[in-house]
Amino acid sequence: MNSIYSVGQVNNYIKNMFTQDFMLSRISVKGEVSNCKYHTSGHIYFSLKDETGTIACVMFAGQRRGLGFAMKNGDKVVVSGSVNVYERDGKYQLYARQIQLEGAGLLYERFLALKRELEEMGMFAPEYKQPIPRFIRTLGVVTAPTGAAIQDIRNISYRRNPYLQIILYPALVQGAGAKESIVKGIQTLDRLGVDVMIVGRGGGSIEDLWAFNEEEVARAIFECTTPVISAVGHETDVTIADYVADLRAPTPSAAAELAVDDYRGFLGQLAEYESRLERGLLGRLTLLKSRLEQYKIRMGFLSPRQQILERRQYLADIQEKIENGMKQKIKDSRHELQVYAQRLYGCSPLKKLTQGFSFVTDENGHGIHRVEQVKPLDAIRIQVTDGEIQAQVTGSSLVDREKWNV
Repeated sequence: MNSIYSVGQVNNYIKNMFTQDFMLSRISVKGEVSNCKYHTSGHIYFSLKDETGTIACVMFAGQRRGLGFAMKNGDKVVVSGSVNVYERDGKYQLYARQIQLEGAGLLYERFLALKRELEEMGMFAPEYKQPIPRFIRTLGVVTAPTGAAIQDIRNISYRRNPYLQIILYPALVQGAGAKESIVKGIQTLDRLGVDVMIVGRGGGSIEDLWAFNEEEVARAIFECTTPVISAVGHETDVTIADYVADLRAPTPSAAAELAVDDYRGFLGQLAEYESRLERGLLGRLTLLKSRLEQYKIRMGFLSPRQQILERRQYLADIQEKIENGMKQKIKDSRHELQVYAQRLYGCSPLKKLTQGFSFVTDENGHGIHRVEQVKPLDAIRIQVTDGEIQAQVTGSSLVDREKWNV
């Protein structure tokens, strides 16, 4: 009877066969990526397929350094690693250690590698970027002498500033000798002392634009003392030159707009500044005139003559107040005197005399008010309204006070 084995024994036996196969332990497989999934653990699960079949693949997180680009479905790649069996599922799969793009993808991989290298060297650092001057007189252009790029740059530049001088260095922008031609053009225009330099070309494939991904071109741009604007391809095209340049333009036309300030706009701006300056000066003059009038009025108040006039007026007012006070005081005193006079008149003996009373005195003029002040035969004087009566006391008698209620 044949031997009977467990599933695990069979899977383990097959795994050992795969492990012992030298070719399967070091193998490279090319194909199209499908079912690509980036797991939260860092592992990448995907499949490689071609017209004949499919193979499952996995790249563990520890091997991610062997992947120099963001892999996605549809990429044509070459996967290097080993084929082995996953015992739990009894399936074999390719364990990837390195993944490279195939064909044009290889160029892209070279692009990423050079980009990382130059970035680590600091050639993309913002502190090395030179500012683009706003107003320029000379514009240097390194590009092909024929083609849409130079025509677009010329048309837009002259439309924005008809007084601009454009110096073109006719360079090869693709094919053999392109990178040397571009480097020479950058160095030549830099020595000529142009104000700004545009380096670029029209759109194309990654192979067509590859001259601008060469390290020699990148270093020439980095070492250039003239501010450089890169304008390579279309808006979606990105090259190493774009990262090294002081400013990247999405297209050659945009590069011309960034390099050349609008002359008509500048004139309009000057007119606006002139108008604003004139309005500001008029406003300032109006304000200063107003302040001058205020100072004049204040100086008028503070002048010695004005001070003297104010003091005179103050003294006149005080004098008038004193005179009015004195008049009022005299008036009040007269009124008070009249009141006292009336009171005194009411107490005057003469008034009493006119009312039928008389005033009796002795010979010496002393008033007699009581009986005991005289004796018989004493001479007395009696004052009446119209004169004095001289008389002699013949006798006297006391008044019964109780009778008269006195």
